[in-house]
Amino acid sequence: MTEKLPPRRPRYRDAAREPGRVHWMELFFDLVFVAFVGQLAHSIHGNPGWAEYGTFVLLFFPAWWAWVNIVSVVNLLPGLSSRGLGVAMLAGMAAAGLMAAAAPEAFGARAWAFSLANAAMRVVLLVLWLYQHRQNSAGAPLRILLYNGGTAALWLLAAVLPLHGAVFLWAAAIAVEVAMVLLGARLWPERGISGINIEHASERLGLFVVIVLGESIFTIVSELSSDWGRGGGLAAGLGFLVVALLGWAFFQYGTGTVSAGLERLQSRADYSGILQTTIFMPFLLVVGVTAIAAAIATAIPAPGQVLPPGAGIALGGGLALFYGTNAMVSLRYGRPPRTVLPWAVPAVVAAALLIPASATVPAAVALALAVVILLALTGYVEIQRRRR
Repeated sequence: MTEKLPPRRPRYRDAAREPGRVHWMELFFDLVFVAFVGQLAHSIHGNPGWAEYGTFVLLFFPAWWAWVNIVSVVNLLPGLSSRGLGVAMLAGMAAAGLMAAAAPEAFGARAWAFSLANAAMRVVLLVLWLYQHRQNSAGAPLRILLYNGGTAALWLLAAVLPLHGAVFLWAAAIAVEVAMVLLGARLWPERGISGINIEHASERLGLFVVIVLGESIFTIVSELSSDWGRGGGLAAGLGFLVVALLGWAFFQYGTGTVSAGLERLQSRADYSGILQTTIFMPFLLVVGVTAIAAAIATAIPAPGQVLPPGAGIALGGGLALFYGTNAMVSLRYGRPPRTVLPWAVPAVVAAALLIPASATVPAAVALALAVVILLALTGYVEIQRRRR
C-alpha cells in the first residue's frame, strides 16, 4: 500500500513571493506611507480645530487610496517577478516620498508637488494594472486607461492650476476612482476583486497596522526625549500602555477575525463587503490610531495641565473611532450583534465620555482613564473568550 503524498502548492516561475505571503519590498514600500502619516500627524498635535482635522483627512485619503491600490494590484499578481515587484515598489516609494514631503504645504506653496506625486503614483498603478490585465484578459483595457490613465492626467493638470482649481481636480480624480472601484466590484467582479487572495490581504493590512502603531511609539519616544522628566515619563508610560493595549486588541482578537471574515464574504460573493472591510473601514481605524498618538504627544510636555480641547477630542474620539470601526467590521463579517454590541457599545460610550472628562482633569489623568477603559475592555474580552 503506497502512502499518498500531500498535494503540492502551485509554483510560480520566477515569482517574487508565494500568493498568500507578503514580500519584503512591500514592507519597504509601506515605510514611506508611515512617514506620510507622521508628516500629517504633526498638524493635529496641540489644539487642532476642525480645519486642521479636515486638512488631515483630506490629505491622508489620497495617500491611503494610493496604498490600497498598490496592495490590490500586487495581490492580484502573484506571479510578478522579483525584479518587476522591486522596480514597482521603488517607483511607488519615490512618488509617495514626494507626497510626504509636499504634505505640510499641500494646500499652499507645494500643491504642485503634491499633484505631481499623485500623478506619478497613478502612472505606476497604470503600468501594474495593464500588466495584470494582459495576464488575465484579452479585451481592450478601457476601464484601466480611464481609471489610472485618466486620473493621472487630472492630477498632472492640477499641478499647473491655481490652488482652488487643483483641489477641485484632486476631488474629481479620487471620486472617479472610488466610483469605478465600487461599480466594478458590482458589475465585473470576475475581472479583479473575485480573485483576491485572502491570506495576502489580511497579512498586508495587519503589517501596515503594525507599522502605524510603531510610528505612534516613535512619537512617544521622541516627545519624551524632548521633555525629559518625571511628569513626562509618567505620561509617556501611560501613552505607551494605551498604544500597547490597542495593539493587543487588534493582533490578539482582530487579525483572526479579518481572515475568517474575508473568507466568509468571499464564499458568498459579497464583494462590496470585501471592499468596505479592506479599503474604507481600515482608513477610519488608522485615522483613529493617529489621532490618539497626537493626543499622547500633546500630553507628554504638559502632563499636569488640562489637555486642550482639540487634543481631548483626538484622545476620546480616536478611541471611539478605533472600537467603533472594529465593531462595524465584525458586524459586516457576519458576526451576530449579541457577540459584538456588549463590548462595542460600552467602548464607544466610555471613549466619548473621555472627551469632556479630559477638559477637567490633568493630561496624565486623562491618559490613565484611557488605560483603565482599555484594560476593562481587554479583561471583558478575555473572560468571554475563556468562557467560549
